[in-house]
Amino acid sequence: MLHGTNFKEYKRHLLIMLGYMDIDLALRKEQLPPLIAASTLDAKMDVERWDHSNCMSLTDHEHNILEVFRGIESKEITQAKGFLNEIEKRFSKSDKVEMKSLLTSLMSVKSKGQRNVSDYIMDMFHVTSRVKAYKIELFEKLFIPMVLVSLPAQFN
Repeated sequence: MLHGTNFKEYKRHLLIMLGYMDIDLALRKEQLPPLIAASTLDAKMDVERWDHSNCMSLTDHEHNILEVFRGIESKEITQAKGFLNEIEKRFSKSDKVEMKSLLTSLMSVKSKGQRNVSDYIMDMFHVTSRVKAYKIELFEKLFIPMVLVSLPAQFN
């Protein structure tokens, strides 16, 4: 479910799900030219398959967006690919918020010593890998001191 801060995850899950259902054609290919009287049976089937994919994709978009964000829907957008691009434009700002949140948590996190140290370090490593997804490189020379500084005094 798209709730405003999870667009990348929403899009990844959407593409996987529609791909498994074999109805992602409208997201992968541009709309086919309209049929003419001389169109072959294969061309008619291709257009029909693309139309079905587009309709199902649009329905799925509508179903998986919180009602609060339904105002994004535009009656002029009749193609699933365009709809997904429009949603992406509107939610791209949330990437910056998430990046700021990740960096803040990475810089301010402190271990309380209440759990396994290796789990804590792995959690920090996970946050670091999420930061790298935004093309911010945190070098090992910086990461290791950050972990050490955030550990309780007993680990000095």
